[in-house]
Amino acid sequence: MNKKPPIVICMGSSCFARGNNKNLRIIEEYFEKRGLPAEIEITGSCCEKNCSDGPNVVINGKTYSKVDTGVIMDLLKQYFP
Repeated sequence: MNKKPPIVICMGSSCFARGNNKNLRIIEEYFEKRGLPAEIEITGSCCEKNCSDGPNVVINGKTYSKVDTGVIMDLLKQYFP
């Protein structure tokens, strides 16, 4: 089985308030519907040091900024079809 890319969600207060709280729920629901939760490494970081461009999400080592609910769905479909 191919290893799935890890996801790091910024849990800093700015990113969390700007939408990563919703993004986390969307990610969890996306994987649950596809039966993938055990295969995916999802971790939180205290801060990605890019607060002004948050919410920030890192997938497979690449940082994505200003990730709203539409962007997170596009990223999930791209990395986890």
